[in-house]
Amino acid sequence: MGKINKRAKLIQTGQQIIVQQGFKAAGLNQILTAAEVPKGSFYYYFPSKDDFGLAIIDSFAEQYQQKLQRIFNQPNVPHLQRLRNYFASGIADMQSSECSNGCLMGNLAQELSAQNEIFRDRLSEIFLQWEQVFVDCLEAAQANQEIPQKSNLRVLAKFILAGWQGAILQAKVSKSVEPMESFVAVLFASLLVS
Repeated sequence: MGKINKRAKLIQTGQQIIVQQGFKAAGLNQILTAAEVPKGSFYYYFPSKDDFGLAIIDSFAEQYQQKLQRIFNQPNVPHLQRLRNYFASGIADMQSSECSNGCLMGNLAQELSAQNEIFRDRLSEIFLQWEQVFVDCLEAAQANQEIPQKSNLRVLAKFILAGWQGAILQAKVSKSVEPMESFVAVLFASLLVS
């Protein structure tokens, strides 16, 4: 396994374990064993567990940004349908994990933002990027008269992001995607009606 492959394997394995157990509960030995990487290799790539956590955040954010681009940049798909497709994808992901994983960024934000300013700042940047994707979609939907004129689409985008993250959290607690489905139903029936 080459240098880049070991680093990537550590990040991928760490991400899988951290999304299920949390950052603090995920032990380095557990991650190293699961990744089949010696301990010395870990410190070659990451000076500390915090640096490892930031690398996981950045890797996930990059992957998720690609997913957002695939969903929201589909030509010939109405913008509100793109938003529906995004939610459908999230619900399918949650079902495939039997409602146990949730959103890695949301999980880390809940666990670490009150304790680690570096993590909080990075997670905040990522949430702002996601929020901007919603703003762009809503602006395009409004321009195409898919939704009525709204005075502040940024506030609506913030609500969508916060509500969706809350629905994901409730889905984990209830072990059901019903909270996610309810959020989507209310959003489209009440706020995104033309």
